[in-house]
Amino acid sequence: MVTRRRILASSLAALPLMLLGRQSAAQAVTTLKISHQFPGGTIDTGDFRDRLCRKFALEVEKRSKGALKFQIYPGSSLMKTVAQFSGLRRGALDMSLYPIPYAGGEVPELNIGLMPGLVTSYEQAAAWKNAEVGKALTELLAEKGIIIVSWIWQAGGVASRAVPLVNPEDSKGLKVRGGSREMDMVLKAAGAAVLSTPSNEIYTTMQTGAADAAMTSSTSLISFRLEEVSKHLTSGRGKAYWFMLEPLLIAKSVFDKLPKEQQTLIMQVGAEMEKFGTEQARLDDKLVADVYIKAGAKVHDLDDAAVAKWRTLARETAWKDYASRSPSCARLLSLAEKV
Repeated sequence: MVTRRRILASSLAALPLMLLGRQSAAQAVTTLKISHQFPGGTIDTGDFRDRLCRKFALEVEKRSKGALKFQIYPGSSLMKTVAQFSGLRRGALDMSLYPIPYAGGEVPELNIGLMPGLVTSYEQAAAWKNAEVGKALTELLAEKGIIIVSWIWQAGGVASRAVPLVNPEDSKGLKVRGGSREMDMVLKAAGAAVLSTPSNEIYTTMQTGAADAAMTSSTSLISFRLEEVSKHLTSGRGKAYWFMLEPLLIAKSVFDKLPKEQQTLIMQVGAEMEKFGTEQARLDDKLVADVYIKAGAKVHDLDDAAVAKWRTLARETAWKDYASRSPSCARLLSLAEKV
């Protein structure tokens, strides 16, 4: 009888600990780190790419009831800009909002994310996701260990120190930052000298005179205060030949370890963020002109003739070179031209 009482007492005493263990397991929290190169702000103010990361994080945390949390690291404060892609591939970084052509040196096919003249409108850009080219790009990245969570596209323009850069011939003799291998190729064909630098380093290169002009997204033209070192802006508010894919990415190794319901939630919220990204990118295309005019710069807009010149030059140089690099590149370009 005594033995039975002791056993019962021991069992009852152990019960709260068992329940506590189960409760702790049910409330286990996974914290993911999101890194990007853009200036930090708040969920309501600042660079929209940082805001998108914060909105994404808040929504996923809310819907997961706190099971998923996030830490945001703007300004490449966690990891250097270009290294973030390889960090994702190795699982050393959880997530990043990353300009995809920055990884072109590592995965040449990704230079299609800034192929001059290939994408000329947000509608065309948005169609990539569900088109054959989007599926092919998704498969390619998955093979490299990365998953696209949000498809974000941005139009861009040109900030220049002394003279406007509107048509290809205007770039002759200038030192220009293009933003991708293919854009650099077009600029070289037009007579420019090119330099490769992340967008968060453009200000210094223009301030010191190492660059005469820089091509980058409308948002970066604002966020990195390039109006302070520019006298001219060619905007993308009407027409553009410069569109860059800057998706929100997650390491596949990290994603695969999450429960199925958390994977579904991340992809669902990621898709919802795309509308915000496009709306904000369009707003910045217009806002950038106001910012530069206020700073005393002259603003120039592209017309159909100028876009056609850039597209023709790109087709003869960058497109041809890209397609010749591998069967995979040729296939991606062919699929993209169908959109």
